[in-house]
Amino acid sequence: MTTHQNPSQLTFRPFTVSVPQDAIDDLRARLANTRYAAEPTSSADGTDWSAGVPVSYLRQMVEHWAGDFDWRAQEERMNAYPQLLTEIDGQTIHVVHVRSANEDATPLLLLHTYPGSFVDFLDLVPHLTDHFHLVIPSIPGVGFSQPLTDGGWDSRRNARAWDRLMRGLGYESYGAHGSDNGAIVARELAMLAPEGFLGAHVLQLFSFPSGDPAEFEKMTPADYAALEFAGWFQTVNGYATMNASRPLTVAAALSDSPVGQLAYNELFESFGNGTSRVTRDQVLTQVSLYWFTNSSGGAVQAYRAEQAVEPRVNEGRIGVAVFADDFRTMRPFAERDNTDIVSWTEHPEGGHFASMEVPEELAGAIRGFFS
Repeated sequence: MTTHQNPSQLTFRPFTVSVPQDAIDDLRARLANTRYAAEPTSSADGTDWSAGVPVSYLRQMVEHWAGDFDWRAQEERMNAYPQLLTEIDGQTIHVVHVRSANEDATPLLLLHTYPGSFVDFLDLVPHLTDHFHLVIPSIPGVGFSQPLTDGGWDSRRNARAWDRLMRGLGYESYGAHGSDNGAIVARELAMLAPEGFLGAHVLQLFSFPSGDPAEFEKMTPADYAALEFAGWFQTVNGYATMNASRPLTVAAALSDSPVGQLAYNELFESFGNGTSRVTRDQVLTQVSLYWFTNSSGGAVQAYRAEQAVEPRVNEGRIGVAVFADDFRTMRPFAERDNTDIVSWTEHPEGGHFASMEVPEELAGAIRGFFS
């Protein structure tokens, strides 16, 4: 395997996704021996997600996972794009690097969500390569950015690492786009403001009321609806508390049960309260990637690390795309916490995983921001 170096002293080596067949056979054996939890008979139709993932949903997904789901076909999708491994701050980093045929294209970081991965962007790539050189890293401990060296990878450290990555790839100027965890890191890059940084485009700005009644004076009916959605989400985000407080406990269960991993990744299905457009193969590809790479421990550690990051006002250039079935950023609070919002678009379809649900729509929003 060949390697090459660059002036920033990063060494890159080519990488290809290739899960050993015995790992696939082991997964199928575990799926065949699944022991399902008991549930009230009133939940048997699979439509009631109020207490979590219905067993009937899991049974249907497992039947497909063990039967028609084709992991090798998903590997081919991943391997259609060039991939590299490098080391930054002692951590192995996996990155997809897709150069545009247009040499003058804008370099762009695409930063993935939780419980997602670089796979979030596979459907988005074809819609962006006319305008962008794409760099899609996997956050430490997730996917092929393994093994996790320590639990201190918060958003600030990730932002510094991604700046180092871009310099190492030879880019002196670049922008960033992200959702959820990726949006937080993209915003950190805007605050870090490295030389040549072109701005951050995000799907969410996580700004909430401080308790000052005056903040509500600028609230519109849409803002109140967004606040109501945020309140609903508090009823289903127990995973965030568990990840932040007991990451090793969570990881022990998820690392030993593929169906437990599937259930715990319910955000793919439940985030928009029944509006998700993510397909079952998209869900199972993400869950399979986490399973094969044993990513649960690394993924949940990020929540614990992030607790130490103090909130700050962002004065860097930023834009937000608000999708109808996602957490909808509340503008009065966003403008309080971000003083240079230069782009605000609203989209009637799509949700938290817009890059998988409506990639063409999202691509248009990204192009608009960086144009």
